[in-house]
Amino acid sequence: MAVTNRTTPTLRELTVRGILLGGVITLVFTAANVYLGLKVGLTFATAIPAAVISMAILRNFANHSIVENNIVQTVASAAGTLSAIIFVLPGLIMIGWWTGFPYWITVAVCAVGGILGVMYSIPLRRALVTGSDLPYPEGVAAAEVLKVGDSSGGAAENRVGIRVIAFGALVSAAFGLVANLKVLANYVAAYFRAGSGGSMFGASLSLALIGVGHLVGMTVGIAMLVGLVISFGAMLPIRTIGAFGTGEPIADVIDSVFASEVRFIGAGAIAVGAVWTLLKILRPIVKGITEALASARDRRQGQLVDITQRDIPFPIVIATVVVMLIPIAVLLWDFSRGTALQGSAAAIIVASLVFIFVIGLVIAAVCGYMAGLIGSSNSPISGVGILTVLIAALVIKVVFGQTDDGQSTALVAFTLFVAAVTFGVATISNDNLQDLKTGQLVGATPWKQQVALVIGVLFGSAIIPPVLDLMQRAFGFLGAPGATDNALAAPQAALISSLAKGVFGGSLNWSLIGLGAAIGVAIVIADEILTGTTRFALPPLAVGMGMYLPMSLTLIIPLGSLLGYFYNRWADRTGGNVERKKRLGVLLATGMIVGESLYGVIFAGFVAGTGSDEPFAIFTGNDGTLAEVIGIAGFAAVLLWLYTRARTISAREVVKE
Repeated sequence: MAVTNRTTPTLRELTVRGILLGGVITLVFTAANVYLGLKVGLTFATAIPAAVISMAILRNFANHSIVENNIVQTVASAAGTLSAIIFVLPGLIMIGWWTGFPYWITVAVCAVGGILGVMYSIPLRRALVTGSDLPYPEGVAAAEVLKVGDSSGGAAENRVGIRVIAFGALVSAAFGLVANLKVLANYVAAYFRAGSGGSMFGASLSLALIGVGHLVGMTVGIAMLVGLVISFGAMLPIRTIGAFGTGEPIADVIDSVFASEVRFIGAGAIAVGAVWTLLKILRPIVKGITEALASARDRRQGQLVDITQRDIPFPIVIATVVVMLIPIAVLLWDFSRGTALQGSAAAIIVASLVFIFVIGLVIAAVCGYMAGLIGSSNSPISGVGILTVLIAALVIKVVFGQTDDGQSTALVAFTLFVAAVTFGVATISNDNLQDLKTGQLVGATPWKQQVALVIGVLFGSAIIPPVLDLMQRAFGFLGAPGATDNALAAPQAALISSLAKGVFGGSLNWSLIGLGAAIGVAIVIADEILTGTTRFALPPLAVGMGMYLPMSLTLIIPLGSLLGYFYNRWADRTGGNVERKKRLGVLLATGMIVGESLYGVIFAGFVAGTGSDEPFAIFTGNDGTLAEVIGIAGFAAVLLWLYTRARTISAREVVKE
């Protein structure tokens, strides 16, 4: 019989109020993450801001505890992370298969994939969390925030944290509003000839991107900058040689070559980075799974297990995984019904179920390990998704056999649908072990946290479809039917759908992907040399993302990394409570992301409601160079004010201690 070694009285942990609070926070952060992910192809970790908000609210109730606050951040974190499924689902709009997001089907895809992700990562907890020396940076940071909030001085700390998040959010949203009023421009771009070819300069004046850069840090920021230089400083000028004799505007030529050629080179680099990462961690993953199974067997044989080591029983985990395959099979059958695949889809449905079952476990281990190494925010989950859709497309193509044009289009859509379920596994396993690390450090009960993760998945599954549908109706997705001038890039979905179409249509330019793969190999070698001989690194997947994303996005993220670096240097130099100062910087960055993202959701509602792309435009004549100059000056002034104010707040609080 298992007993607990916990000597303190039992603390309130998995409570109704904690679950409801987590659900409310989920609504906010999931909406923000959906918008940010569709706009720039990146999402942000929600655990730390959720923990701060939870502590500030639950402190007003009786019998609150650190482990109850941990449940709140677990629910919100799981739901916020599940929003990364947007890296696949918009592809069904882009290929013209869907015209919107059917609510219950989208809910089901998110839910079954997310629950599978929770179940798959449970056997990995002992090996990859309690039995390893993986750093889990965000999990450890969230635990420190919870511990500080639970201390005698935690109330004041929570109030400061909430103020900083709110300050960053309000300023970020206000800047977005001023741009939509047409007082200033929030985007600058210039196209130019470079020898016989051409290139461009572009920057989105986005406070959210600054926040993203601050969170990912200098190593990732520099790597993305290297990727940007490769694409826009070398590949684009080379690929546009001789392309300007058609009389098309230079901007159209450069944008077209980037979208149809350079981005696929970046995809090749991403694929190599993902494979290399998998190869490096394959041995410890296999060892970890073996140890986790051995540990579960020991518990069944009656060994004493502390309450902080109790997972959902392994038989229930296995049964849940098997049961989840039933609704997945129904979803796949329903998806193929009434299409060119009807009557001949049985084989690919069976193959897809096997694919999801087997590859899902591999993905859970890979993503969980990567999150332990570099954190959920930095984990290159989209690279894993790209590899997944390529493998799924090849498997389905081989199983199905010869196709006509109608069947090829249907198979592309079917592959994206399968990939969406698998991506749900990846997103949750990427976050799950990070949350369980936080729980381990604060003395939480694993099985209760795992239940909270499932609840978070269900909350997120309910919220994601209407936000996705709102984004589709208000802006559309770049390259999709009905897209507006302000269409969201949804970069991963665009790439994934293009790869699937290329596999089934035979039009995939493998030479471009091969070139990118060769560049990726060179980057891997450079990274290994750097990490082996210096304290620097060049993460291959981050370089690949820098090659793949538009410059308007990648240029500002390294700027945010630089600002975060200088802010942290200031914290180290001035002493005092250094970690608290740095944490306030993280909360400021989070506030900037949340503010702009939530404003984007609200703005989308006005666009959808009015039918106008610019419902707030007042100064309609203010455009061109003048608006860009005002925008750059205003952007710089706001950034200076934000970071100066954060430093002032940090210093003031340190003096009070």
